[in-house]
Amino acid sequence: MEIINQTNQTNTQSAELSKLKDYLIGMINRQLEANSGIVGDRRKMIERSLQEVYRSTKLSLPNTIREQLFHEILDDMLGFGLLQQFLDDPEISEIMVNGPQKIYVERKGKLIKTNVVFDNDAQVLKIIERIIVPLGRRIDYDRPTVDARLPDGSRVNAVIAPVAIDGPTITIRKFQKGKLSVDQLIEYGSITRNMADFVRACVIGRLNIIVSGVQVQGKRLC
Repeated sequence: MEIINQTNQTNTQSAELSKLKDYLIGMINRQLEANSGIVGDRRKMIERSLQEVYRSTKLSLPNTIREQLFHEILDDMLGFGLLQQFLDDPEISEIMVNGPQKIYVERKGKLIKTNVVFDNDAQVLKIIERIIVPLGRRIDYDRPTVDARLPDGSRVNAVIAPVAIDGPTITIRKFQKGKLSVDQLIEYGSITRNMADFVRACVIGRLNIIVSGVQVQGKRLC
């Protein structure tokens, strides 16, 4: 019974924080609209407005919760919401959103399910729209799939209903800032030392090389 009560309390706190975040974002947007003629650094303007709006609530949240809340708000308003933390992580090469409750990342060649979840389909759709609207693209019932790129070159594929049956999906293949070395590929388990030596010998021998299929978690996909 105690565990159930703790779970309910955690869910209630999460819901209240979500409402508070929506309220703060709404207030900040209204301030930005009222001062739309002012030229300046958008991030600094949002940070300043966030501090002012938070003080006006007269709340006194614990430092860790307040900092996390502020971080999420800045990600929502300046980046790509809950996915921004994965985009900022240089060790993550791919992000996969399979509906609001299932978010996976590929880290050092391994697929990992994260603890991050969206509240509903609408939040995932909001991220999709934030990605494609600046590019002049659209996604709707008649056009339920879209391919796009992030400003850094990362490739994005998004799918919604009726094609996506378990909720909107997003796949982001991040643009790598540097090329992987052979030693890194061996460390990640993408290739063995013997295979690397074999490929090197083929390159030196100027042989034709064909790469077919990919192996994921022990299963070969062709």
